[in-house]
Amino acid sequence: MANTYSQIYLQFVFSVKHRQCLIPKHHKDELHRYITGLVQNRNAKMLAVHCMPDHTHLFVGFKPAMSISDFVKEIKVESNQFINQKRWTSHKFEWQEGYGVFSYSQSHIDHVVRYILGQEEHHRKRTFGEEYRDLLRKFQLSFEEKHLFDFFDTH
Repeated sequence: MANTYSQIYLQFVFSVKHRQCLIPKHHKDELHRYITGLVQNRNAKMLAVHCMPDHTHLFVGFKPAMSISDFVKEIKVESNQFINQKRWTSHKFEWQEGYGVFSYSQSHIDHVVRYILGQEEHHRKRTFGEEYRDLLRKFQLSFEEKHLFDFFDTH
C-alpha cells in the first residue's frame, strides 16, 4: 500500500510524582505551548491540553508511526527537562511513573475537548483521584488501588 490511513484519538492522563502540586498556574500556558510542540514534533495533532497543578490531560490525534509507550515517555521526559530548566519549582520536578491512555471515536472529539479544557471547573467538584478512578471504571480497566498513585509517606 502506498499510504497509511488512520483515525486514532487518544487521551493521555499522567500525574506529578507523589501527586505534588508543582505545576504553577502562572506558567501553565507556556507549558501547554511547549507540550503541544512536543506532540506536533512527533507528527501527532494536539486536540486539547490542560495541566492542573498535580496532573495533565492531553488529547491527541495519534499517528501510528511510533508506539504509544514511546510517545508518552518522550513527552514526559522532555517536559520534565523543560520545567526543571525553567526552575519553576523549588523541588526537582518529575512526572509519576505510568499513565492512563484512553481511546475515543471521532464522534466523541468535541465532548473530550470540552472536558479537558474544563478541568478547572471540573476539579472544583471532584478530585483528580476520583476522576482518574472513574475513567478507569468507564473504560472497564481493572486496577489495584495501591498501584494507582505514588504519595509521600505521611507516617
